[in-house]
Amino acid sequence: MKLVRDFIPEIITESGRTCIWRQVDGREEHMEGLRAKILEEADEFIENPCEEEAADMLEVLFAFTHLNGIDFEDVLEVAREKAEERGGFYNGIILQEILNENR
Repeated sequence: MKLVRDFIPEIITESGRTCIWRQVDGREEHMEGLRAKILEEADEFIENPCEEEAADMLEVLFAFTHLNGIDFEDVLEVAREKAEERGGFYNGIILQEILNENR
């Protein structure tokens, strides 16, 4: 199974080609397809970091949040709050060990 964007079958048909497609069989299969798709899109972005590949990752994230009844604007707000309180991932910090755990 390969999850594709919603209009892909129509685009293929309009180009004069034929395709066979089906809709996912429920939420579990949809989540499985999105899991595979986000990994695919992340790999593509790593190979070719550009706006188009970043947009593809974002579109999959939109679908994940929608499928789980989460408002994406709320996600953005939580991300801003976390970045303000704990920072982002921009500086490449690697935590190697925490000493004196009992404090």
